[in-house]
Amino acid sequence: MSTADTATVAPQSLLAFDFGTKRVGVATGSRFTGRAEPLKSIHAEGDARFTAIEKLVREWQPDALVIGVPFHPDGAEHEITQRARRFGRQLKGRFRLPVFEVDERYTSVEAESQGARDLDSAAAALILEQYFREHP
Repeated sequence: MSTADTATVAPQSLLAFDFGTKRVGVATGSRFTGRAEPLKSIHAEGDARFTAIEKLVREWQPDALVIGVPFHPDGAEHEITQRARRFGRQLKGRFRLPVFEVDERYTSVEAESQGARDLDSAAAALILEQYFREHP
């Protein structure tokens, strides 16, 4: 999941995911505006999680997907890093869309400091806005 996976044209509409083992936050955004909007958190696991994501993919019809990949403060990987990457591979396999990774250290803390009611979807929006900054 790198820029080698991209088409020659940059994706215009995207869905972003803040992966968690119990919940997945989802946000949508447009390259045109460079902004992201929190959508919802999915409180499901396994097939039910992917069924809910499939509904969102059908509704929003994104050109690509973005996932937040967490690291320790020193940049080291941990168990959730690998699980988030596996989630990204599953998204790519199921939906046949490009999947981009963003280092998502501290997005939940930032969402909480901004007073977000749904921390997971707000963190997903921050992940997507970070992607827009890193890939203008």
